[in-house]
Amino acid sequence: MVMENPSIHSEMPQGWNTRGPEEEEEIDLVELFYLLWGHIRQIVLCLVLGAVLAFGITRFFITPLYKATSSIYIVSASNNSVVNLTDLQIGAQLTADYQELMLSRPLLEDVVANLGLEMTTEELADQIDITNASDTRILKITVTSPDPQQAADVANELVKLARVYLPQIMETEEPNLVEEAILPTTKASPSYARSVILGGVLGAALCCGVLIVRQLLNDTFVTPDDIVKYFGVQPLATVPEAGSGPAAPKAKKPAGPNRKETT
Repeated sequence: MVMENPSIHSEMPQGWNTRGPEEEEEIDLVELFYLLWGHIRQIVLCLVLGAVLAFGITRFFITPLYKATSSIYIVSASNNSVVNLTDLQIGAQLTADYQELMLSRPLLEDVVANLGLEMTTEELADQIDITNASDTRILKITVTSPDPQQAADVANELVKLARVYLPQIMETEEPNLVEEAILPTTKASPSYARSVILGGVLGAALCCGVLIVRQLLNDTFVTPDDIVKYFGVQPLATVPEAGSGPAAPKAKKPAGPNRKETT
């Protein structure tokens, strides 16, 4: 059984910091704010550099993409009769079937052959996005391509072949064309504004992170307040060291309560 000697604590100076080495150092948010504020120029510079770098990468290294969209309306009325509730329900089911069959390999092979595209059906399928607006029987066929003319041609050719090919497979009425795809004049991606904002934010965040890490890893005494913070005692006087200057060695912060200040 180990007995604690009370004289050990009585010999320690009043106000001595008895914090153990295993305790983590608390981060002062006010000190952190003034640290970042004192380096506001560097942070702004990193923000500008990040924005410029992001713009350059987006402008010169990322291929712009264009989107063209055509749409069809799924018809389900039988024998040219008036559309009833049953026809509407069947039409909703046919819409889901059309979404799957329009990406079938035979249909895409015909599109590639008719347009003379130098790509596989898998590569073409990756460029096609078929969506169905909620509670409607309208399918939107959107093609994304670095060539705006090719995007419009593929969308129109796919709809043209689907209106003939799919009704034969499904034994249904031919869908009606809602709108043809037109040649896109503006790129869909990438967005310069988004890239610049993200690049600036990342640049500023990286600069702040470096400053904070350097501050946390800095274990030198800079002001008398550091003595109070880590030792819990107020220094009576400050004596400059002979030969003090940028190359002069600095005292290290203690690793635990038993480390004494050196003079």
